[in-house]
Amino acid sequence: MKSRFLEQWIDDYLAERRVRANSLIITIYGDFIAPHGGTVWLGSFIRLVEPLGLNERMVRTSVYRLSQDKWLVSEQIGRKSYYSLTASGRRRFEQAYRRIYDDRQEVWNGEWQLVIMPASFGGAQRDTLRKELSWAGFGAVAPTVLAHPSASSDTLLEILQDTGAHDKVVAMTSTTIGALSGRPLQDLALECWNLEEIGGKYREFIDRLRPVLRTLRSTRNLDPEQCFLVQALTMHEFRRTLLHDPLLPDQLMPNDWSGAVARELCRDVYRLTFSLAQQHLMAVCETPNGPLPPAAPYFYERFGGLEKATADLTVDQTY
Repeated sequence: MKSRFLEQWIDDYLAERRVRANSLIITIYGDFIAPHGGTVWLGSFIRLVEPLGLNERMVRTSVYRLSQDKWLVSEQIGRKSYYSLTASGRRRFEQAYRRIYDDRQEVWNGEWQLVIMPASFGGAQRDTLRKELSWAGFGAVAPTVLAHPSASSDTLLEILQDTGAHDKVVAMTSTTIGALSGRPLQDLALECWNLEEIGGKYREFIDRLRPVLRTLRSTRNLDPEQCFLVQALTMHEFRRTLLHDPLLPDQLMPNDWSGAVARELCRDVYRLTFSLAQQHLMAVCETPNGPLPPAAPYFYERFGGLEKATADLTVDQTY
């Protein structure tokens, strides 16, 4: 039996948020389809997302545009069209979802990644690089210098290669001299990243999801389709906020930062819904070889492990 509260929450969300089809389809592919091989019959995908307010015309238009943007590629087998993630699309998803599911860097050693753009590097390629670096959390500390306090260079190297800028800009690391916390560093963070706006978005997310978590905890027999819809909208909302979050070390953040609380709330909703959401996904979606294959092992590593005991999730917490 479906929860009346969750049904109303889903309807209200879709009415209030005016979800963009392209963006929501990216969320569904990245969160649900990618771990199962990344390929799905379009007809079954249309059935999957119809309760999210996306009709057949909207889905067909969106997947066509995503194909033009090299996110998806189509294959016709008989009378059925199958859409798969491209290699570049899969890399983009992996970059985005590492930010969502992987644990945050606990200890910062004061190291920064810097990208310096010479005056000779300009035009559309420069704009593309700045956009990709911004999505990865880099902030502009000067007009031609972007920086991020991280000791890992894997994401930066991927971006430079994908944008063709690896031999046109200067990438380097630097180290903070002196204390790794304090007012100057926090002031720099506030100047380079829009933390106040991002914090407000996190607080809105928390207020919106609190009653959902309470309902999930108190409902004995959850409905698989509702679990799928709640999880899809939760991850879509969290992804849209998180992708603007530079994920700075704690030493640079305001003391009342709401991002950690929002992530814990998102994690708990996910853990309570993922099993039945997967059940619904497998029942609806089809591939050229029949049902979706089982999820890849990395899927179960999300949020520190999805197969862990969920007993703690039944204990009420304050968010």
